Amino acid sequence: MTSLPPSWDLYRSFLAVIREGSLSAAARALGLTQPTLARHVAALEAAVGGSLFVRSPRGLDPTDAALALKPQAEALDAAASGLWRTASGLGSEVRGTVRVTASEVVGARILPAILAGLRARHPALEIELVLSNTIDDLLQRDADVAVRMVEPEQQALLVRRIGVITVGMHAHRDYLDRHGVPQHPDDLARHSLIGFDRETPDIRAMLRRAPAIALPRFALRSDSHLAQLAAIEAGFGIGICQVPLARRNPDLRRVLADAFDMPMGMWVAMHEDLRSTPRCRAVFDGLAAGLVDHLG
Repeated sequence: MTSLPPSWDLYRSFLAVIREGSLSAAARALGLTQPTLARHVAALEAAVGGSLFVRSPRGLDPTDAALALKPQAEALDAAASGLWRTASGLGSEVRGTVRVTASEVVGARILPAILAGLRARHPALEIELVLSNTIDDLLQRDADVAVRMVEPEQQALLVRRIGVITVGMHAHRDYLDRHGVPQHPDDLARHSLIGFDRETPDIRAMLRRAPAIALPRFALRSDSHLAQLAAIEAGFGIGICQVPLARRNPDLRRVLADAFDMPMGMWVAMHEDLRSTPRCRAVFDGLAAGLVDHLG
């Protein structure tokens, strides 16, 4: 190995090749020429003293050495992105990038309208919206602001409780016209049910409140809550949906409301160190206000 550590540019190019699978695709992703990116990879290989990629019919496959470097390179990438988000938001103006994370349904169906209003008020604001049903670590700065359906337990977070959102079972009216409306939970045995494939933190929270939804049979299983919602809207069967969201669609009907009434909390959280950062504070406050209106 050389005595001086390689520059970040070499690791960025290396990581792009792993992600894209070829020099040409990685070069396009970074806005570099292919010869420049090839020189970066060659320089990093010389620095670490071994090959990082081998050619295959699929393109370039990472070697064991490359796979060993990948986690640290990804950590560098995340740190560089966080550094830029911080640097771009210095000063009193609401400007720069804020990384927001939320569950699939909240992020795709509820937040866009709220974020559009924020952008209209703050034209220099940029949003990175990450849709995930996993809980990102705000202390590690995986995200700047998070909307969560499970109460944050980490310390050093600024947390605002938005309120309670009710989750219930819903179906499209066309499905109910064809198959009838269940009057008792036992009636669900003759219906097409839409459910989850694996338990996520919000699913586990639901199960603690309403264990009866842990049914042994689903006609459609998906880890994607968006896919479940789309199946409900398409008339596939009966599934779980947020009540305020279902009210937006006049074709959706709630069923078995007395048997399946699952209130869940909603919170907005960010690292307390970001409370004085104008762009993060504006997004935190804007999301909180918009979500309160949504629940109201």
